[in-house]
Formats: sequence, C-alpha cells, structure tokens
Amino acid sequence: MQLTILSLLLLAAATDALVQDFCVADLSLPATPSGYPCKKKVTEKDFAYSGLAAPGNTTNIIGAAVGPAFDAQFPGVNGLGISIARLDLAVGGVIPMHTHPAGSEILVVIEGTICAGFISSFANTVYLKTLNKGDIMVFPQGLLHFQFNSGKGPALAYVSFGTQNPGLQITDFALFKNDLPTELIAKTTFLDVAQIKKLKAVLGGTN
Repeated sequence: MQLTILSLLLLAAATDALVQDFCVADLSLPATPSGYPCKKKVTEKDFAYSGLAAPGNTTNIIGAAVGPAFDAQFPGVNGLGISIARLDLAVGGVIPMHTHPAGSEILVVIEGTICAGFISSFANTVYLKTLNKGDIMVFPQGLLHFQFNSGKGPALAYVSFGTQNPGLQITDFALFKNDLPTELIAKTTFLDVAQIKKLKAVLGGTN
C-alpha cells in the first residue's frame, strides 16, 4: 500500500508541469532557474520565429556562427523543454570543444560536410563521424563535443536541444578568455607557458 501511494505521489510530481498548455516567456522579467515567468497576453506571434532564416556571419576567429532560438529569443519554447539553433560554418570553420550542461543535442546537416564528435566520461572514449547532407548525430548532455566543416564549401546545420536553454561552456574560452593565472593553467593542463600566453592574447585573456 505504501509503495502504491508513493508511486502516485511521484506521478503527481512528474505531471505537475502539465497544469497549463504553455508558458510563453515574459522577457520583460528576469529569468529564473526554471525559465522565464509566463507572459499574460499571448498571441500567435509568440509561437513563431523568423530569426534562423538568414545565414550567420562566419567572418570571425572560428569561421562559424550560431543563431539560437532559445527561450530568450523564442518565447514560445519557454517551459516546453525544447529549443533549436542554426549553425553556419565557413570552409574550415569550427565549433570548438564545448559542453551543454542543461541538455542533449541533435544535429542535422542541411548542406555541406561536417566532422563531428564527442568524448564520453567513461574511459574518455571518442565517437567521431563525418556527416553529409541529411545525416544526423546526437550529443549526450554535458559531454565535450565539437563540429567542424571538413568539406570544400560552406556548411549549414540545425541543432535541436531537449531543453529551452542548453547552456554553453567552450573549453578554450573557459581556459584562455579570462584572468585565470597562466601558471595555474600550465600546472593543471601541462601546456607550455608560452603557448598559454599566445592563446590568451588571441582570445582576450589576461594574467
């Protein structure tokens, strides 16, 4: 009997989020750990977004552009546990090693050729694949992963997430685009001090 009651309580907790159809983000209010507060007046415009139609600017250090449609850009996904982004890669462009702490990712290649992969937390196993038009690949939540254009022309992909905002931490930026002391980075990464200083100079780090 106790097990049955406990099961019912857990089921009630799990379905508590379904008490309303949607919760369009009110971007005039600050976000909370669970997302934005609900907007009071909702229209059909809140459930459509045109921000991914145009290519992103890939004339940058990584030769890539990511156009997000997360809760902050697309209020209609707030509370739904889904989001999407556009990924443009120039020839040789790369999305450096990074993680999404809040959600898993699925990538679908629309044009071009993309080499993508991730590293498991168990035995640091590498899963690497060259993807062509129409191919998809999944990247589990929180694991280090990357994509780069390994083809001869521009590449386009769309990436969807199992969360309204997956979060992002790019490993290179975390190490070299801040004031973390060079000596500490050298000690914890086994990298040469001269190389660390060079990367800091390129990415905007100090100290």
